[in-house]
Amino acid sequence: MLEVNHVNKSYGGKKALQDFSCVLEPGEIYGLLGANGSGKTTLMKLIANLILPDSGEILLNGTPVSAASRAHIAYMSTEPYFYPYMKIKDVGEYYRDFFADFSQETYREILDAFQLNPNLRTKSLSSGMMAKVKVAVTMSRKADVILLDEPLNGIDLIARDQVMDLIISRAGHESALLLSSHLVEEMERFISKAIFVKDGNMIADLDVEELRVKEGLSLAEKYRQLLA
Repeated sequence: MLEVNHVNKSYGGKKALQDFSCVLEPGEIYGLLGANGSGKTTLMKLIANLILPDSGEILLNGTPVSAASRAHIAYMSTEPYFYPYMKIKDVGEYYRDFFADFSQETYREILDAFQLNPNLRTKSLSSGMMAKVKVAVTMSRKADVILLDEPLNGIDLIARDQVMDLIISRAGHESALLLSSHLVEEMERFISKAIFVKDGNMIADLDVEELRVKEGLSLAEKYRQLLA
């Protein structure tokens, strides 16, 4: 279990997160939903221990997250983070050197499913192909917490289906998945929980199925209701 407890983070006087709390449990796929600039990326970087909170705490299985926690937390950022000289297959070897939970076999299987040539250099990839490589290498880890920041950005409709099917197939009972996106309709069919963020505040934490049954609303309708 990962707990975010009353976390605050500011950049140069601008509040990115304000008294933010949430819990991520194994076996769930969480959607982190909000407009651009609402604080989604900041939250993920805090969980990944790439930046530090101004106050509050983040716990993984009861222990404050630290540099050591990166062995158990997989984070995919929105920015490209591979050296341009690398081939796609080199990306897997790079991850294998850093993360004991990385599976080369899984990585090869995902590349095959995405029809990605492992000998292509990352500098030659389109935005859609790069997005697939980032998802592939992140989902090849057996981490306790998996963070995917805008995994559907820059890819076409068919490729989105491939990425979503992969995420569903690789989601397990031992990991908590947190995905950020503004493509709410695309997320609705596979996330189980939704965390809504506005201006750095967590304004709702909902079970998606209960939302449909009890309120008779789709995720997109609730998004408009809360964030319009």
